[in-house]
Amino acid sequence: MSTLLKIEFSLVEEKADEAGVFIATKVPHGWEETPIEGGRKFTIFLEDHPLGMEMIRDFQSRFPGIDIKHSEQESEDWAVAWKDFFNPVNCGETFKILPPWLEDEEDNGTTHIVIEPKMAFGTGHHPTTSLCLATIGELAQKGAIKEGQDFLDLGTGSGILAIGLCKLGLKGTGLDIDPQAIVCAVENVEKNKVSDDVNLAVGSIESVAKELQFDLLVANILSGPLIEMAVDITSHVKLGGSLVLSGILAGPQGDAVVEAYERRGIGHPERFQDGEWECLVWEKVGV
Repeated sequence: MSTLLKIEFSLVEEKADEAGVFIATKVPHGWEETPIEGGRKFTIFLEDHPLGMEMIRDFQSRFPGIDIKHSEQESEDWAVAWKDFFNPVNCGETFKILPPWLEDEEDNGTTHIVIEPKMAFGTGHHPTTSLCLATIGELAQKGAIKEGQDFLDLGTGSGILAIGLCKLGLKGTGLDIDPQAIVCAVENVEKNKVSDDVNLAVGSIESVAKELQFDLLVANILSGPLIEMAVDITSHVKLGGSLVLSGILAGPQGDAVVEAYERRGIGHPERFQDGEWECLVWEKVGV
């Protein structure tokens, strides 16, 4: 039976927010924070043990003196635990994310996305994902994106954004550099019955034929790669198309991403914020 790596550590309150931001750059699926006297206790579960041990070393380097414990836990126990705390997530007015055991709940007028909880590729609970979905819903309500258009979902992870776009009537491609992410995305795409509307593949922006352009390009990654790929990303958005970037910390990090893309001559984005995270939206690129 497979096991999960359980990582636990505590920090004083003054360091807790910094730790949360640091973890978010490395753990896309979320973690548990429990208030304790004078600080917070963090608990993280990972399927990839070598990655987990590397993260432990990173934490110890970032927070000297930190006392980190790690142990193995049967993955079946974790699968059951999901049902105790996985709550549906409303993402703006358009989308609602549900686990399979709640997919038959009463319809509330939103578009449902069914995601099987996995340890590595995102469930929609993270603000970067919910910001993207809320933004996509708003673009659809405005008519900026519509049925029949095409999209590229860069860093597709669990496939959650691609699924949402397909349910709005778009067709497109989801790419991720992690082969296991694509395995997970295929499962979720099939569960949501949109397999005919999206092609999933291992790769990054360099995998896309230079002549291909899309009505919508969405990338929920991190600020560093987004800045590095600015030239390639903007070249694959149609004139008058839309660009949505997320995975960005608000403040100086967001400013740096905006500057990199404004240098490409696509204008200034709308900036949407949820807590420490920011989503950048160019509604009509080059127009």
